[in-house]
Amino acid sequence: MADPVYAAVPATAKKPAAVPRFRRVLLKLSGEALLGDHGYGLDPKVVQRLAAEIKSVHALGVQVALVIGGGNIFRGLTGEGAGIDRATGDYMGMLATIINSLAMQSALERMGAPTRVQSAISMQAVCEPYIRRRAIRHMEKGRVVIFAAGTGNPFFTTDTAAALRASETECQALLKATKVDGVYTADPKKDKKATRFDRLSYHDVLSKDLQVMDAAAVSLARENRIPILVFSIHEPGSLAAAVTGTGHFTIIEETR
Repeated sequence: MADPVYAAVPATAKKPAAVPRFRRVLLKLSGEALLGDHGYGLDPKVVQRLAAEIKSVHALGVQVALVIGGGNIFRGLTGEGAGIDRATGDYMGMLATIINSLAMQSALERMGAPTRVQSAISMQAVCEPYIRRRAIRHMEKGRVVIFAAGTGNPFFTTDTAAALRASETECQALLKATKVDGVYTADPKKDKKATRFDRLSYHDVLSKDLQVMDAAAVSLARENRIPILVFSIHEPGSLAAAVTGTGHFTIIEETR
């Protein structure tokens, strides 16, 4: 892939405090990020807040794509405990991601950000099928693109789907939204001695089994030289700060 380039900002636009580091990014959100104080499903206030975060980055002239998990509604692995076979459970989880994607599309478009949902499972009554060249064209035209239904195949996580779509659409960064402001040696909410990394290599993540994303996703990002920025989605303005390089995050990239 080409090295990251700065996004162009229209001359008539108000000059931002910081210049975006990347022209095109993919944001990976977990389904649980949409829960808020609810134990299940969607919290409309949280969806609106996250949509506002995405809109703020889109307003900088950055081309934005999203992959949203479905764990707030159904998780394939959970289905196994209920007697549902893994493949069927994973397909159910893919349908959950479509629900989340449509909710986010609605919130973004109410804020004036044109958005398209593309699904890896054909569902043409509610969204487009995933077509790589069409997705790229949407982003070039200033539309936010949400990739739903994972890879369209069971046994693959939405983390892997995010790395795959980022690779296919030539994104210059993969932004992994989490509950904490980066990657730690252990869960900082459970271990007070956990230390935070500012920078890691892909090899470090895999060899130390740091559980940032699944190994397939990290390996795919490594192969395509896509840096992974891990940041807290719960801090207001954290997404824009990560894109402009001014916030608290851990960057995972190839060491030189």
